[in-house]
Amino acid sequence: MDIVEILFTASFWAAAIRIASPLIFATLGELICERAGVLNLGIEGIMVSGAFAGWMAVYSGTGLWVGVSVAMAVGMLFGLLHSTLTVPFGLSQHVVGLGVTLLATSSTYYAYRLVLPEVTSPPKIVAFQPYEIPLLSDIPLLGPALFSQTPLTYLAFVLVAVVGLVLYRTPLGLAVRAAGENPAAVAAQGLSVTAIRMGAVIIGSGLMAVGGAFLTMSAFDSFFFEMVNGRGWICIALVVFGSWRPGKAMLGAVLFAAFDALQIRVQQTSIGAQVPYQIFLMMPYILSILALVVMSRRAEVPAALMVPFNKGER
Repeated sequence: MDIVEILFTASFWAAAIRIASPLIFATLGELICERAGVLNLGIEGIMVSGAFAGWMAVYSGTGLWVGVSVAMAVGMLFGLLHSTLTVPFGLSQHVVGLGVTLLATSSTYYAYRLVLPEVTSPPKIVAFQPYEIPLLSDIPLLGPALFSQTPLTYLAFVLVAVVGLVLYRTPLGLAVRAAGENPAAVAAQGLSVTAIRMGAVIIGSGLMAVGGAFLTMSAFDSFFFEMVNGRGWICIALVVFGSWRPGKAMLGAVLFAAFDALQIRVQQTSIGAQVPYQIFLMMPYILSILALVVMSRRAEVPAALMVPFNKGER
């Protein structure tokens, strides 16, 4: 099977959508944070903590959706920590974000070893199963790819529309965008820039954690230490690729996921037998960097991104 044939198979696009789903959750979370003017570099660690918290909750006997809620709550707690240090106290968003990533990752590893000290292989849970949407799943090529996924995948794509509507069609969304563009104007309207920014970071961090939970509760059925594997950093790039717009960011996530799914399949062809596998592992990242360079030239960064705001200061 050559590359062209791979691109026209339902299994390839089903895999791409599945790989894109956690990226969409986390990218939306980062996008909300940055739209409000806060860069959240804690995303990688928050995804790890969400992956573990959701999986551990289900392993302990709760339902799958309760596990998702637990993951989101844990992410929101780290978001509260991040926003408290960066918004009212005005500490460096870069330093705090990296600190949150280290804290979330290390505390997750500690909790895992504390709860399961003698385990050599990760225990398994009953994860979300694919749900075929009647009639739509029967559409050739498109049906198996889009409409035979797990509920969390459907939720990810629904959230793209919800976040887009909230940001661009509601007063709340206008306030969030204004906090990232012109916070002084927000304060002049009697609104609290601090509350808006902190709320955006908390909600955004919760979505990042759900992205991590997708890995343990939908893509896989267990937790292992390297499963996030840099996806958080990719999501930060996807926000730029999408010009801080939910729809474009979603397309970027699907594009990266398609590159990732393609390299896995190309390794199994005659081409893969002749080329070192490391080349294929690099391929999605190289192509994503090239796409990012092209798209970022036209991207309009929120004017007040990473700029602390203190009421009364000019």
